[in-house]
Amino acid sequence: MHASETENADLFWGLRGGGGNFGIVTRFEFQLHAVGPNVLSGLIVFPFAQAKSVLTKFARFTETMPDELNVWMVARKAPPLPFLPKDVHGKEIVALALCYAGDPTKGEKLIEPLRGFGTAHGEHIGVQPYTAWQQAFDPLLTPGARNYWKSHNFSRLSDGAIDVMIKYAGTLPSPQCEIFIGTIGGWTASVAAEAMAYSSRDAKYVLNVHGRWDSAAEDARCIAWAREFFVKSQPFASGGAYINFLTQDEAERVEFAYGGIYKRLAALKKKVDPTNFFRMNQNIKPA
Repeated sequence: MHASETENADLFWGLRGGGGNFGIVTRFEFQLHAVGPNVLSGLIVFPFAQAKSVLTKFARFTETMPDELNVWMVARKAPPLPFLPKDVHGKEIVALALCYAGDPTKGEKLIEPLRGFGTAHGEHIGVQPYTAWQQAFDPLLTPGARNYWKSHNFSRLSDGAIDVMIKYAGTLPSPQCEIFIGTIGGWTASVAAEAMAYSSRDAKYVLNVHGRWDSAAEDARCIAWAREFFVKSQPFASGGAYINFLTQDEAERVEFAYGGIYKRLAALKKKVDPTNFFRMNQNIKPA
């Protein structure tokens, strides 16, 4: 079958966000957007003792930053980055990861306030190929580790949410565990909420508690930490969830993740896959 805005339009709608529930896509066309090829990007790393100041200022700064700029927050134990003092390696830190897709000279002025969020351990910011920035964190995600992730959406980062993040970032059960906040919105929010099956366009942030460790003996402790943080941060979250961040044991959250469009997705599922053949996923059951 061929799906587009004019041919099998209902299937085309569902494929864009439906999580592999409607078939196997063997070919697709997509629109490219010019970026770079070089962008202003990098890290600013702050002491964990300054987490309250950094996260509070980050929350307010990201509410008004331009679409060309994106800043994420990561709380974890510091990897052995060459621009950090050796006595910081392995200690809890708060890092801001930034990328500005416009003129680097203008970007430097826009990111200057970030340096005032605290007294940084160090920073590594410069103009580099966009493709290099895409790969910057690959060394932290090499194959072989055990992973357990949980995720919430937020329309705003309140003081209560920030306090919970700081509490659990201070009790990381392994050196590879982290809590990060991805800033979304921008052009994502400019598309009508029901234009396609991708949900939660009102979300401004996605929070991911990323449990990661090496030994099966650590399973219970690391999973318990991730689950407990997920529960404690839930009161501050907004509706919906990013479907790709749902774990294998969260089938009950699929309908919650899609919100008001779930019934439409279930009806489409009944039409194109009434036997639920495509079920090894975050499953939408046929209506």
